[in-house]
Amino acid sequence: MSQPAQHMSIGMNILGFGAHSGAWRQAEVPADAYLDPAYYSNIARIAERGKLDAIFLADGPALFGDIAEHPAGRLEPTVLLTAVALATRHIGVIATASSSYNDPYNLARRFSSLDHISGGRAAWNVVTNAGDAAAQNFGLAGAPRHVDRYARADEFIDVTLKLWDSWEDDAVIGDAQRGRFADPAKVHAIDFVGAHFSVKGPLNLPRSPQGRPVLVQAGSSEGGKALGSRYADAIFTTQTTLVDGQAFYQEMKQRARQWGRNPEHLKIMPGLSTVIGSSEAEAQARFDQLNAYYGEEGLINQVAARVGLAVSELELDAPLPWERIGPVAEFERGSHGFLEAQLNLARRENLTIRELSRRILVGHRLIVGTPEQVADTLEHWFRAGAADGFNIMPDMFPSGVEVFVDEVVPLLQQRGVFRHEYRGSTLRDHLGLPYPASQYQRAAEAV
Repeated sequence: MSQPAQHMSIGMNILGFGAHSGAWRQAEVPADAYLDPAYYSNIARIAERGKLDAIFLADGPALFGDIAEHPAGRLEPTVLLTAVALATRHIGVIATASSSYNDPYNLARRFSSLDHISGGRAAWNVVTNAGDAAAQNFGLAGAPRHVDRYARADEFIDVTLKLWDSWEDDAVIGDAQRGRFADPAKVHAIDFVGAHFSVKGPLNLPRSPQGRPVLVQAGSSEGGKALGSRYADAIFTTQTTLVDGQAFYQEMKQRARQWGRNPEHLKIMPGLSTVIGSSEAEAQARFDQLNAYYGEEGLINQVAARVGLAVSELELDAPLPWERIGPVAEFERGSHGFLEAQLNLARRENLTIRELSRRILVGHRLIVGTPEQVADTLEHWFRAGAADGFNIMPDMFPSGVEVFVDEVVPLLQQRGVFRHEYRGSTLRDHLGLPYPASQYQRAAEAV
């Protein structure tokens, strides 16, 4: 295998108590820790010790899960990550916010504020929210159609980028002696009028330390791929097999080229759930214990929910009933990316439903094994052209992030595929992304 041209990027996805739904039962931290900023700050500092690029918070504007049996609810990510940013120095902070249930001006302001407060370490993960529960909190009977959600998202991002660019880089003069704070000619109304939004602007904040917050996108549907290839700096994706990862990687790089972008400025980062032990047996025992907390029924329910069938329609020791599973593009009430990843894995390896339930956590590829095996799979995907980096989802916190940082990261460093020190201070620096020119600079250069 050839030496990679650059180091991989690694994000740490903080999913409550861990990627496994049974993690809270292990009681590594108190059951109310998910409401304490110190819990997240501790994980972020551990990740920062390993020189990871960023921590990532998923989110949705609804109460999900069975609150009788599992902790439910989440702190609002931009508020929480402001506290985390103040408790750390280098690591990026990526917050999820919905384009379906927000307003571009307020969202642009929130994320620009987070970027200023963190010194240039903020990112927005754009989601469109497929479920009905969120829609019903905003006066709708159910989630808008897939195509409508992505049409709104496209316009939403366009407005947000224009607002982030509404101050030129040198608009602020700051000359106290002459009494000149800013040059009004370099602060621009955007005067946007579209199908979904009408926004005058400008934003009431100057450009942020990294020009604008990093833009992350996580959809693998046709709408998601079009959106991500056009706008995103990084794509968090769901492929579960190497061949699918390579195909997605090549497709997204080509789509970026078709938008006139440099494909190296679009980072493809598949998710990987990890259960790590000093031996395979130890890792498997850890996984078995978590599965016992969650129960066989919980594992099977997870599969059934993703494929849109009732548990009663599934034979646990038989393959998926392919004749009852329609085309992914017609799946309206869930993630196309997660569904496709699960179906591809089951089809390629001819898995039974019981086997499939133990191969995917939170919709992503899963490895249960030693630090060496985790490092092997990360290096292999990176060198094989399936990833620029990875979004890591440990089974439990904080032990899952500790073993990754203390045991996996040094192996990646020894193999020359991950940094030993941060180079730069912003999330763009960590990801190897250039400072983005404002639209006004680009327009001036084009004349």
